Amino acid sequence: MTGPTAGPSVFTGLVGIALPIVQAPMVGPKARLAAAVSGAGGLGSLACAALTPDQIRAEVAQIRVATDAPFNLNFFCHAPAAADAGRDAAWRSALTPYYEELGLDPAAPVTMANRAPFDDAMAEVVAELRPRVVSFHFGLPAETLLRRVREAGCLILSSATTVREALWLAERGVDAVIAQGAEAGGHRGMFLTDAPASQVGTIALVPQIVDAVDVPVIAAGGIADPRGVAAAFALGAGAVQVGTAYLRCPEAGISAPYRAALNAARDEDTALTNVLTGRPARGLLNRVVRELGPLSAAAPAFPGAAVALQPLRTAAEAQGSGDFSPLWSGQAVGLTRERPAAELTRLLATGVPSL
Repeated sequence: MTGPTAGPSVFTGLVGIALPIVQAPMVGPKARLAAAVSGAGGLGSLACAALTPDQIRAEVAQIRVATDAPFNLNFFCHAPAAADAGRDAAWRSALTPYYEELGLDPAAPVTMANRAPFDDAMAEVVAELRPRVVSFHFGLPAETLLRRVREAGCLILSSATTVREALWLAERGVDAVIAQGAEAGGHRGMFLTDAPASQVGTIALVPQIVDAVDVPVIAAGGIADPRGVAAAFALGAGAVQVGTAYLRCPEAGISAPYRAALNAARDEDTALTNVLTGRPARGLLNRVVRELGPLSAAAPAFPGAAVALQPLRTAAEAQGSGDFSPLWSGQAVGLTRERPAAELTRLLATGVPSL
């Protein structure tokens, strides 16, 4: 049987939370934001792709000091790209004028956090920490790893950007599908397609996925206030996932240039770009995106494009500039306001029917 199967009470009952509001996992915000959302009755999330196992343990310890409510650990599960020294060298050459402008050596080695896919070490962390929810981006890990997550008692979520991806996830036993519309900020969760131009908007995507799968569907993309929440549930969603609006919360702890860019952003100020990491992601237009993209065939495969940009980002941010930073943002950024995370969670929940 396919079709609408899950109102908000189904998802909240499954996870053990009061409100069907999921804070999107985002690299940058850590324990403080996740704990605030979970403590308010939603599902807080910790992005783990750029963290080491010990860093994850430390962040989870902070969450559990603040609240005993369920939370979500999120991981990437992309297939690492083959090394391409020629492409990397060409990319660094394209960035050389920026290095010279900022007084940096383009030949200097770069140290930055890795964006590694979910592996045995991370599965061991999950088995040790046993979060209520584990979510994945870019598909799912190998079945052997997925089995270890299930054996730890965790619910499994993953993102789909098409009906075909949602069906693929459902066939592999996920407990809920995150329907990520093209409006959403951050990396597209696409894994069965590499065509960003044909990505589907939230209003069209959510009901088609609801009709196709028998698990709860979490609507994501363009949702930043109670009206967006109400629209998602009218389309058959069982929960919503919100990212950009939570970046405006003090608990997000984002950089000053990022915060200023979000404060000034309008609806037309975002674009899908691959120049910041090597995979399509929606963010605010800044200098490097405008001048080298938004989409560029020269950008090294994920996460290679980010490596050569890291020194530029660090130097520019020290001067108060986000010219080379990933300023991830969804298209509803103009609807966001600065407010505490618990307050935002409760506000979003006013758009949920029957609460």
